Amino acid sequence: MSWPLRPVSELCEFATDCVNKTATVVDYETPYKMIRTTNVKGGFIDIDNVRYVTWDTFEKWTRRSRPRFGDVVLTREAPVGEVGRCTFDDEQNIFLGQRLFQFRPNPELLDWNFLAYVLQSPSVQGRLHGMSFGATVPHIKVGDAENLLVPCPPLDEQCRIGGVLAAYDDLIATNQRRIQLLEDATRLLYREWFVHLRFPGHESVAIKDGVPEGWEMVKLSELADINASSIGSNDQPDSVLYVDISSVSTGTIEQATPYLFAEAPGRAKRRVHHGDIIWSCVRPNRRSYALIWEPDDNLVVSTGFAVVSARNVPFSLLYFAITTDDFAGYLEQNATGAAYPAVTASAFENASVLLPTATAMKDFDDCALPTLQQMETLKAQNVELAKARDLLLPKLMSGQLDVSRIVLPT
Repeated sequence: MSWPLRPVSELCEFATDCVNKTATVVDYETPYKMIRTTNVKGGFIDIDNVRYVTWDTFEKWTRRSRPRFGDVVLTREAPVGEVGRCTFDDEQNIFLGQRLFQFRPNPELLDWNFLAYVLQSPSVQGRLHGMSFGATVPHIKVGDAENLLVPCPPLDEQCRIGGVLAAYDDLIATNQRRIQLLEDATRLLYREWFVHLRFPGHESVAIKDGVPEGWEMVKLSELADINASSIGSNDQPDSVLYVDISSVSTGTIEQATPYLFAEAPGRAKRRVHHGDIIWSCVRPNRRSYALIWEPDDNLVVSTGFAVVSARNVPFSLLYFAITTDDFAGYLEQNATGAAYPAVTASAFENASVLLPTATAMKDFDDCALPTLQQMETLKAQNVELAKARDLLLPKLMSGQLDVSRIVLPT
């Protein structure tokens, strides 16, 4: 089936570029959030890991427009072609940073969900990358984004296609919220027990030198091995699943890339096992860390990570201990290098951590481990939902699948 192609700007109430200069950010949280290209990926917009600005900056950067529910955002550069649906409520004080393009579909001509997914379709992605230019950092011109040709089926068909695909992403978003709630609850428990020292039975335990009796401050090297296992010249696998630093966000491994080992990047050397914690040594302020959960036997990570393997303590306790704000701050203070601040393995080994009694550790593990398992189950569900959505998307956008019997919501 072939649908007519139309310039996307003709189907929108407006299609506009962001203010093309860098907004002045502040190093404290404010009500005013700036979305960057790194916040837009795979149909979603991350409004949690953002930069903050003052009211004056927010007002200046939103004179042209403010994103609202039902808008669609496209990255013009770094990288080209990422798409996000604006699913946040209109009262959020959010604005777009550099290299982002905003579409507001005309609801009488274009369904917003359909637009978000057609922009991610193979044909339109090919068109976007074909019009990009620049040897160092490819980008597309504002005029090209405005005049981008997109397939335009009848509106009711758009709504059906968009609704099918959005149902998958809405489930993914719901699971992501559940994962965050579970992690937040466990972090609160960790803080209550091991920062505020209000653990079960704390009333009858004396505090000596700032720690409960029977507890002690120790170096991380006494509780864990750092970079315990790497691929050597005599034990090279045929193939690997490789995780590089760019594939890890806060608490999540987003992608593992398969390689024949002979063709893998030179940094694909660090072996990991269930319960290991990986922490990026480069730019620790970005908090690129994750817990390894039931990995494939051939999963390896970049040597740019510190791999922390718990020894004689539950990995659940260690995970929450070395992913606190205080621990991240310690790494930032010990990073060296102006352009790419980085820490060494010794910074991890010499970090001070609190070692509770065996009873307190077991009690925490009994609470935290089932929560971590539930979080990983939800993450696995999201992987499968994304796979199903990605299989459907090109078939729906090509008209290969008939959607005429899908009942539209009233």
